[in-house]
Amino acid sequence: MAKPPDTDGKGKPSASLFYVPLSQAILYWLKLGFISFGGPAGQIAMMHAELVERRRWISEQRFLHALNYCMLLPGPEATQLAIYIGWLMHRTLGGIVAGILFVLPSLLLLIALSWLYMAYGSLPAVAGVLYGMKPAVVAIVLAAAWRIGQRTLRNRLLAAIALAAFIAISVLRLPFPAIVASAALLGWLGGRLRPQAFSLGAGAHAATAAPGASHPPALIDDHTPTPPHARFSWAGLLRTSAAGSALMALAWLLLAWLFGADRTLAQMGWFFSKAALMTFGGAYAVLPYVYQGGVEHFQWLSAAQMVDGLALGETTPGPLIMVVAFVGFVGAWTHDAIAGQPALAGVLGALVAAWFTFVPSFVFILAGGPLVESTRGNLRMTAPLTAIAAAVVGVIASLALFFGSHVFRPAGQWEWPALLIAAAAAIALMRFKQGTIRVLIACAIAGIVLSYRV
Repeated sequence: MAKPPDTDGKGKPSASLFYVPLSQAILYWLKLGFISFGGPAGQIAMMHAELVERRRWISEQRFLHALNYCMLLPGPEATQLAIYIGWLMHRTLGGIVAGILFVLPSLLLLIALSWLYMAYGSLPAVAGVLYGMKPAVVAIVLAAAWRIGQRTLRNRLLAAIALAAFIAISVLRLPFPAIVASAALLGWLGGRLRPQAFSLGAGAHAATAAPGASHPPALIDDHTPTPPHARFSWAGLLRTSAAGSALMALAWLLLAWLFGADRTLAQMGWFFSKAALMTFGGAYAVLPYVYQGGVEHFQWLSAAQMVDGLALGETTPGPLIMVVAFVGFVGAWTHDAIAGQPALAGVLGALVAAWFTFVPSFVFILAGGPLVESTRGNLRMTAPLTAIAAAVVGVIASLALFFGSHVFRPAGQWEWPALLIAAAAAIALMRFKQGTIRVLIACAIAGIVLSYRV
């Protein structure tokens, strides 16, 4: 049980502000790592429901402020949000623990599935499960867009930004970075011309601030002072950035020394380092780049294997970008990265891909978090982030459309059973407020049953 804020003897919060035992936080982040299905939208919705609504570890405003920053960054935003909240609560150790536990179950599960895939060929037994779970994923993304939109689109102007983002990415095929930059520009202008429309304190956050609200005050509340470790300094920014860059460089030099700079593992380190800096908009924005490099340029795996890896990634918890572990495993296995030991090579390839993909996210949060905390309450800084959050709602909705087009009409014909499964899942999530895991299990069972239909 979380303890109330410490006081300085005069009834005022002390520098410690709040206290949630690190052991309790560890258990939560590990649990989240095992149940975080549904992609970044579903993962962010899970964190909001648990940390903002149920446990009250962090307020709505602080949660959205952190989320908006993570949306700006390249890399998996849900993972970065977990790192940010863990860091805010328990310093650097808390951020590192939160991030590792959020991705570790997904990494270990994908390594195991990749080994089964390479050792025993295709996975026909998974076909029925996939048939039921893919429509459920569409419903989960739609439900998350609805929930986040209810919190974010507080007026017509923000709703218009979301609609424009949806059209821009779905119809005009504009790149996600261009949409983010445009939304930030609109927010910057809006913060000067119509500041009330972009104020984080309006409307949506009344529940956390108003007397008699349905939620009690959060441990990290809207007006909780910034803890000492989260205060910005140029020395801290440079120190953390240098440490992260050194870790990346030393890891690559070690691979080059042990296996050769022009060999598979060192090539993977360099390639996934670049991919980590291009993942604006989530995994689906960077998958074409991974496909071009892994399939066409380096030929680590075939196009069919890439599709199979994506299907496996969709069925595992954690960030979808973890599909890079499958690419690393298959590439190191097929290219005999460790002579005569394909399984060991595959495991090392998966670890290399994960390391160079995720370490930049830790650096971005641990180095940039204090700067973001210093902008709270500064409308000129938060208005662009508010506009970006609105645009992201439209982008998430477009992701549901993208999923649906491939799940409901895979060969140009409507898959009515898949549509029915998605509709049932959406009703269960949005009308009856059922949990994500329960819905996924039910849909997987329905898929297995339907796969045996005559």
